[in-house]
Amino acid sequence: MDWTAIWLTIRLAACTTVILLILGLPLAYWLASTRFRGKFLVDAAVALPIILPPSVVGFYILWATGPRSPIGRAYESITDGMLPFSFPGILVASVLFNIPFAVRPFASSFAAVNRKLVEASWCLGVSRLRTFFGVVLPLSWTGILTGLVLTFAHAVGEFGVVLMVGGSIPGVTRTISISIFDDVQSLNYAAAHQTAIVLIAFAFVALCITYALQRRVLPL
Repeated sequence: MDWTAIWLTIRLAACTTVILLILGLPLAYWLASTRFRGKFLVDAAVALPIILPPSVVGFYILWATGPRSPIGRAYESITDGMLPFSFPGILVASVLFNIPFAVRPFASSFAAVNRKLVEASWCLGVSRLRTFFGVVLPLSWTGILTGLVLTFAHAVGEFGVVLMVGGSIPGVTRTISISIFDDVQSLNYAAAHQTAIVLIAFAFVALCITYALQRRVLPL
């Protein structure tokens, strides 16, 4: 079993989950509370990675972060390196590809919070920020935790996007799913089977946790 690939995958999934927790919470709360008429456009953009083929998402991320792009040139001038075929590159791809798996559960959980409780907090003179952390977040923790579990699990199993943006560089971009692909390509079916079993077990546990959390959600 490729333990280097396993550790790299866990690190990628953990970093992706933390970043989407920080960036996804405000976006999800805005989607759940705004009355902006064009909100459906943002909703559609957030959900787009769900229906787009990973190769399409990976291609445009590769094009947008390549050495000839403004983002690629800026990154190269700062770090003297390239985003594609590097860990930061696949991290960017992972974050963009996993946005819906974090933001959609977050937003659904925020939308389920009784609006009267939020307004009562405002009437008592509590600021919007304190209301968010003191009222909304405690009532939404199951949805937030569900989003985090889904994000981590989906990031662990990524293949197409990571392969397009990062290739298969051992210790740098070679994740578990790519390791399985490489083992199959080299006809090493025993190693591929061993690693695949680990992924299946992990996916089953992640789904069990997700369904258990959803059963604990009560109407407010």
